[in-house]
Amino acid sequence: MNLLKGIGAILAGMIFIVVSHTGTDFVLERLGVFPPPEQGFNITWMVVTATIYRSIYTVVGGYITAALAPDPPMRYVIILGLIGLALGTIAAIVTIPMKLGPAWYPIALAVLALPCVWLGGKLRTGTTDHDIGHEHKAAF
Repeated sequence: MNLLKGIGAILAGMIFIVVSHTGTDFVLERLGVFPPPEQGFNITWMVVTATIYRSIYTVVGGYITAALAPDPPMRYVIILGLIGLALGTIAAIVTIPMKLGPAWYPIALAVLALPCVWLGGKLRTGTTDHDIGHEHKAAF
């Protein structure tokens, strides 16, 4: 049962991350803040803005995973981060040659996946390095 709960926690974090990224992109494109994807994504402030909000959503995804995961929750958070790193790396390999934006953007998303979910998990569990393996749920 714990395995299913852990898989569900990972899926919940992943779904939140994908939906929040996609939803924010869609809203910003519809409002005319960001150009449609076919026009490319080459204006620095837009790319930096997207990197920031995607990183924040990824932290929240790690928090959600930790909140829903069985003990030890950081195990499931790290799995989520590794999945994000792998998928982000594949996305970078596929999209960089398409020249949809600066090459550093998909690389940054891949590299930030694991540290961002880790931070979210740490915010939820309230653990420090010496607590690893003895995680406890935060009071909030």
